[in-house]
This record gives sequence, structure tokens and C-alpha cells, in this order.
Amino acid sequence: MMFDAASFIEESAQKMKDEIDDIAIIACSGGVDSTVAAVIANQAIGDKLHCVYVDTGLMRKNETEEIQEMLAAHGLNLTTVFAEDRYFEALADVTDPEKKRKVIGELFIRIFEEEQSKVGAKYLVQGTIAPDWIESGGGVRDTIKSHHNVGGLPEDMTLEVVEPLRDLYKDEVRDLARQLEIKVADRQPFPGPGLAVRCLGPLTKERVHVVREACAIVEEELEAAAAEGKMEIPWQYFAALLPVRSVGVHGDVRAYGETVVVRAVQSLDGMSARYSTIPHEILAKISTRITNTVKGAVNRVVYDITHKPPGTIEWE
Repeated sequence: MMFDAASFIEESAQKMKDEIDDIAIIACSGGVDSTVAAVIANQAIGDKLHCVYVDTGLMRKNETEEIQEMLAAHGLNLTTVFAEDRYFEALADVTDPEKKRKVIGELFIRIFEEEQSKVGAKYLVQGTIAPDWIESGGGVRDTIKSHHNVGGLPEDMTLEVVEPLRDLYKDEVRDLARQLEIKVADRQPFPGPGLAVRCLGPLTKERVHVVREACAIVEEELEAAAAEGKMEIPWQYFAALLPVRSVGVHGDVRAYGETVVVRAVQSLDGMSARYSTIPHEILAKISTRITNTVKGAVNRVVYDITHKPPGTIEWE
């Protein structure tokens, strides 16, 4: 049976209107799941809905501005919390990938709790979709599903959870997004901890700046090449910064810089993936742009030709 996006939106909004009689809060990441949930909830309860977006300082280039514009276009009542300094302070000297995720997740929950107490929310709307709870062992409902998929809800947080997309899969959520004319309908996946998992080793503002620029270049060049018919657009594509220093030449001077790895894969669902075949001329252009843009910081660019398995899509 075909999924009827228009009917789902109407029924879901009506159900929330009947269910939510007080202030509700949602963590918006700019990703497709939380945005669709927020827009439908907004249709249902309007001003009772408070949307919170946390800028961790680990976002992609121009991402915060784009998310603010997109959510404003749908009339959402949005609070942006600029928390870059808090995140970098909490992440100083943390290099272990699991610890990074834990620190980011716990701080996110603390900030979200602060916002929740400011508005006195009684309900928590989440963009949880079927794979989220199937993968976490059947209906575990104690995680804040922001773009982070992080951490558990604090035990003393007595919010009633509302999950309008709980039984849907990603392709159905994308159908809803198109029906609602949401710009992120086909946005590529982005990990919850943001650029923290693409910056291996110590997280400093300088190193995150490097990987942010490199990711933007990879996205621009691959999207342009796909638009010109030179290649198929990958399912996910980005750069990661490795704490591997090697000797290079800048001008006439030997210099030690770090290494950027470019990753692009084709996948249906993220469970398995094959590396994308990218024409060498495009890889060469990406390499030149990255080394010119972050002069001195990076002097080597490599391409990752590992499938999943054995490798994962992200590097951390």
C-alpha cells in the first residue's frame, strides 16, 4: 500500500492537538526527522511548541544560519543556544571517540534541561523513527533524539514523550518532508556529535575550523560534479582530519601539516556501504582546494577506498 503523506500529516496533527494540552518542547537539529516532527507539531499546537536548537560549535559551514532560516520559514518558535565555548571547554583534552560522544551528549542534555525549565514544558516531542528504537532493542524510549541520538533522559525529567513519526521509516519521513515543502528532504546524514567525530585527536577550534572548510569543499565539488553528470551523487560524503603529521613543502619551506581524508560512499540504509568511484580530476580539484584553503595546516589529502564492512562510514 502506498504511503499517503498528506493523510498522515492531517491525522498526526489532529492526534497531537487532542493529546497535548500544555507547553511542549522539541530539540531541533535541522535534520529531516526532527524538522518534520516540529512542523507537524506546530500545525497542531502552534505557540505551545518551543523548539530548541543548540549550536555546539561543531556544526557544518553556515549550518546554524541555514537551520534558523529554514525553521523560521515554517513559522516555528525557535530558541538558538550558542554553546560553542561550553563545548570546547568540556572537550579539552578529550580524544577518545566514545568519551567525546558521552561529553557532547551529557552537555546537550544539560542545556536542553535548562531550556525546558525556562519554558516549563510538560511534553517532549521527538523525531524518533522506527529504526531508532528497533536498533536500540525494541521501544526504548529514554533517549533524547536530537541530531545527536545521544544520552538518556535524566531520571528526574518528568516530561511526557510524544513521538509522531515512531512507526515510520526514513523514506516515508522524506515523503512527509516533501509534502510539507521542507528544504532538508534529501539532506545527507550528519552524525549527532557533529564535526567532533570527523576531527580525530584533540578538539580545538582551529582543528575543527580546518575540517569544517574541508567538508564544505568536498560537498561543493561532489555536488557540482554530480550536477554536471560527471558522477553519481554519493549517499554520504565528507572529509575528516587525521592527527597524522607529515612533511610537505610550502613555498620553498619544508612544513609539517596534518592529513585530510576524503570519504564518499553509496548505500541504501547505512547498514552496509561501498566506496564511491570518483573521477581523479575531481579528487585532484578537491585536494588542491583543501590545501590552498587551510594553508600550512594540511599538506596531504587522501581518499578512503574502504567498504562497510570492514570500515564504518564515519571515522569515529
